[in-house]
Amino acid sequence: MNNEGKVLQVDISSEMKKCYIDYAMSVIIDRALPDVRDGLKPVHRRIIYSMHELGLTPEKGYRKCARIVGDVLGKYHPHGDSSVYDALVRMAQDFNLRYPLVNGHGNFGSVDGDSAAAMRYTEAKMSKIALEMIRDIGKNTVDFVPNFDGEEEEPSVIPSRFPNLLVNGSAGIAVGMATNIPPHNLNEVIDAIFMLIDNNDVTILELMTKIKGPDFPTSGMIIGKSGIRSAYETGRGKVVVRSKCEIEENNGKHRIIVTELPYQVNKAKLIENMADLVKDKRLNGISDLRDESDREGMRIVIELKRDANPQVLLNQLYKHTKLQDTFGIIMLALVDGKPQYLNLKQMLQHYVIFQEEVIRRRTQFELDKARARAHILEGLKIALDHIDEVINIIRSSKTVNEAEERLMDKFNLSEKQSEAIVEMKLRRLTGLEREKIEEELAELMRTIEYLESVLADRNMILNIIKDELTEIKAKFGDERKTLIESVENEIDIEDLIEDEDVVITLTHAGYIKRLPADTYTAQRRGGRGIQAMATKEDDFVEHIFITSTHNNILFFSNQGKVYKLKAYEIHEAGRTAKGTNLINLLQLNQGEKIQAVITLKEFKEDNYLIMATKKGVIKKTSLDQYAAIRKNGLNAINLREDDELIGVRLTNGDSEILMATKNGYAIRFNEKDARPLGRNTSGVRGISLREDDIVVGMEVVDIEQDVLVVSSNGFGKRTHIAEYSVQKRGGKGVITYKVTEKTGELVGARMVKDADEMMIINSNDIVIRINVSDISTTSRNAMGVTLMRSTDEEKVVAIAKIDTDVNENYEVEETNLDSNHE
Repeated sequence: MNNEGKVLQVDISSEMKKCYIDYAMSVIIDRALPDVRDGLKPVHRRIIYSMHELGLTPEKGYRKCARIVGDVLGKYHPHGDSSVYDALVRMAQDFNLRYPLVNGHGNFGSVDGDSAAAMRYTEAKMSKIALEMIRDIGKNTVDFVPNFDGEEEEPSVIPSRFPNLLVNGSAGIAVGMATNIPPHNLNEVIDAIFMLIDNNDVTILELMTKIKGPDFPTSGMIIGKSGIRSAYETGRGKVVVRSKCEIEENNGKHRIIVTELPYQVNKAKLIENMADLVKDKRLNGISDLRDESDREGMRIVIELKRDANPQVLLNQLYKHTKLQDTFGIIMLALVDGKPQYLNLKQMLQHYVIFQEEVIRRRTQFELDKARARAHILEGLKIALDHIDEVINIIRSSKTVNEAEERLMDKFNLSEKQSEAIVEMKLRRLTGLEREKIEEELAELMRTIEYLESVLADRNMILNIIKDELTEIKAKFGDERKTLIESVENEIDIEDLIEDEDVVITLTHAGYIKRLPADTYTAQRRGGRGIQAMATKEDDFVEHIFITSTHNNILFFSNQGKVYKLKAYEIHEAGRTAKGTNLINLLQLNQGEKIQAVITLKEFKEDNYLIMATKKGVIKKTSLDQYAAIRKNGLNAINLREDDELIGVRLTNGDSEILMATKNGYAIRFNEKDARPLGRNTSGVRGISLREDDIVVGMEVVDIEQDVLVVSSNGFGKRTHIAEYSVQKRGGKGVITYKVTEKTGELVGARMVKDADEMMIINSNDIVIRINVSDISTTSRNAMGVTLMRSTDEEKVVAIAKIDTDVNENYEVEETNLDSNHE
């Protein structure tokens, strides 16, 4: 029956299909599935936006949850209050969300399955990371749509300045489909985004070197990687999550201590299930079960009988209880309003595209605002330049409108400019106020120029995304909670990455990238070189070396710490790309800078690390002491006051060492003169320095090779190592290069052979690759030849050697800091 009271004949089958499809789409789009851009369902989005409107920011007080729920219901979400409150509660639970978006005050439930207190008792406000979700929403970054009754407007999506869909995950059951996206570690997801931005052709396997797998808030362990890979490649997969259990022995009896549970496992039901299995005699060997969990953490104690085999019983618990559970990953989200299964790369790509739009719209908003303000200031400036005429026009006008029209006609002003002039206060006529207007206008013009350049250059937008994500990572990033353990006969991710030679470059400002080894071709000496990368005006390439994708790379800092990465973990980028800042890959301290880099395949006991400092100290330590390098680094050498680490080399314990200084002196001595020291030691004197001198290079001697030295003005020479007699460690050395005003001070020294090639880098980012065979061999006192042309503005700042052969036990490439650029 229609509105006019007429009965319409319809086919019941077609009508049911139509109504069911409408209902299904309503559930899919408006309730059950998250948006790929902000990772939120409508109810979560409305809760965050409503809290934003209520001003419930982290620095302010809490507000009753009943007040928040009422606001959401009345303005945006015409559904039951329990659905809104349940969603709000989940957003506050640190055992459900990896990074909670709501800061709850009161009883918000527990991992035992306890319900939250009624909304009239609990209070809430936004968490600090939730502010990053809503940041810039007032700058036209997203579209607003009418609410259910047309009285209000709500955002169709929020800016989400971090990748919330992967970071916090999502779960929902729609009609005929479901989503179950696990939470991930913020640091890992942001690192993967950087890798994608630097190289859009990156593979999912390469992205998995950054995102190791899900990172659940309840920790636990993921067993095996095949399910993770399947989920990331196809959008579907299953991962086995196991509790963290320890077996303890006490007075001949064993007990199992459980400290972490699989994600979303109810602790109380788990213990009840175990008790039932013991009661039904399906589990034999358990004498007692206790829950000793408190505010300090989770602790379930399973006491075993004296004759019970603890490992067998633990395996039975894994099989029959939720101590081991399966998490089914379904990566389904809304893309342009349509449900779509997504792989890992697609999820990241959609997020990056969305953030590009957010930055572009924000920049346009700020540009329009700056232009409008500059337009007003230009009008005020014209008025101040003709102030007497302006005053006369205003005084002689009968109405405000007449004054504005006369000003527009007289000085060719716009309506807004004339309005601003008429409303201008008399204090703006002072000289100081006039200067403020001119300064503000000049600053606005610079801002406008910058904003226009951002809109015209996609690379600038991408760099802004990286910079802002770096800031969020520094604020909220943390260590992975969930361990990932390989299983027997399972393929490791590293096995799927091709073992190939690559070039790694690292700039003075800390930007690192990976390139194919054939990016640079050899040139004749004296050439101008090619551009190594697009860097900032005050940046230059400082380290450049060749290695294999599977090799370990050790990074030694000026503060004496060492960090480790696999070469494939460094993002691949184009030849002129800036690369990724090291702070996104290494947990560097304030003011810490990488001074030396070493690559090696494995940590062998009979190899040693030789370290040198700019004050002439040398230290020898067994390599195996540096095998277990933590994420936040390891102390490599204890430095004395005002000293810095400048070089590190790998040796076999029976080598000779050459140290060179910036004023042209060098010493050669046997490393046996320096006995092996522990990791947390300072070292011994390697060379006695003359006044105003520092060490710029340290090499392992090869009697079949020559010593190559290069000066800041681009001169260089080769001298056979036989001209450097072996001395005792700690001497003053001999002249290796006659430093003059024409040559400039030494920037580095290397052991080389004819087949080697050298990279020489100057202060303007220019790199040249030359054959060592093209460099003349001369005596220690000679000036040498020009290797790279330089000017007063261009100086050589660093050198690096590319070996043509690789030692079968380890491969070493290393570059040192130019001390003149500290």
